[in-house]
Amino acid sequence: MSLLAYDRPPPGLPRAAVDAKLVSLMKLAAIGLGVFLSGFVIREPAPYELYMVGLIAVWALAGLRISRRVAPLLALLIAFNIGGLISLSQLADLGTIPLYIAVSLFLALTSVFFAAIVEAEAELLSVVFRAWVAAAAITALFGILGYFNAFPGAAMFTKFGRAAGVFEDPNVFGPFLTLPAIYLLYLILTARPGIAFLAAPLLLIVTGGIFFSFSRGAWGLLVLTSSLLVLVVFLNAGTATAQLRIAVTALLAVAGIALALILALQIPAVSELFTQRAQLVQDYDSARLGRFARFGIGFGWATEHPLGIGPLQFGQILGEDTHNIWLKTLLDYSWLGFAAYLTLILWSLAAGFRILFRRRPWQPYLICVYIVFVGHVALGTVIDTDHWRHFYLLLGLLWGMIALEQHWMAKRYRNLSLG
Repeated sequence: MSLLAYDRPPPGLPRAAVDAKLVSLMKLAAIGLGVFLSGFVIREPAPYELYMVGLIAVWALAGLRISRRVAPLLALLIAFNIGGLISLSQLADLGTIPLYIAVSLFLALTSVFFAAIVEAEAELLSVVFRAWVAAAAITALFGILGYFNAFPGAAMFTKFGRAAGVFEDPNVFGPFLTLPAIYLLYLILTARPGIAFLAAPLLLIVTGGIFFSFSRGAWGLLVLTSSLLVLVVFLNAGTATAQLRIAVTALLAVAGIALALILALQIPAVSELFTQRAQLVQDYDSARLGRFARFGIGFGWATEHPLGIGPLQFGQILGEDTHNIWLKTLLDYSWLGFAAYLTLILWSLAAGFRILFRRRPWQPYLICVYIVFVGHVALGTVIDTDHWRHFYLLLGLLWGMIALEQHWMAKRYRNLSLG
């Protein structure tokens, strides 16, 4: 057979269809790799940043379209970063601060990018979730093995004696694992037995990573989002039989995780650190210049400095960062940035909730993203989520599905008008 035969499409299949299928597969692979790389941030700049810069540029040249449905997200994120530039103007010595603002802008663009591609191709959602689960399982496994020092050099996957996986900070590592955990739990609650059976061991690995991160924020986030997921799925079930199945499955999942927790606490080192970390208020929270005292100082400064005090200055002055996203936006992004961020969060929460219970092909993804997004908004009151890559990914996915719903309703209205 001539080698040229491989250049021809199969008989009866147009060349255009073959090319379109190839382009589609390349898109799926490119997006999947980008999301997968978000789980590996042990050094900065991480592979995720370098890869996403190139991917967004290529996609833009290929015709990335920002619709009027995604435009408000872009406008609010631009206003947020303009607020950062205003705050930047308060500094005499800029140092590396412009790089910080550049990263903020880059992350904003990733959010808009994911919103735009989800709006254009809803099929990408399944790729995003699978890639996120794969990254979470791998980085969680590294974190668990690192915590137990399972092989030479495994300690590199820990920080401060806590599992960090392939992350710089356990307090970011834990929350990153939350969406995959919630999605896997969703599959266990709703999917066919075969899929649920495959999801169960992955859920155990991912929740194990969250537990061994010993991050109080991540623990609380998992408990909150899991509870909300069971409630939403229960309310969304169509029959009493389905509700009973969900309730029983949820109880079995809780029992399984509780049993795993009890077994882990039999290890003295684990039990000791758990007891220490499980305290609601730590010494560094309630100290004279602890977290709570800094909140009061920071909000006092914010009322006196509408233009902000300059990015990262709070930590340099008081020795610790704000650990509060609202205080962070006020001081690092000025009142303008705070107003833009507050508007963005409220808009996202309201628009997402309005469509949460509508039965659509993407509803399972919407439920998981929305619940985890709500959890991150709550978590932002005790930790700074400003440069969390996965938070911007969550935001982009949420807005992409909000845009999909608007498409759906517009098409339905047109069909009714024609009918």
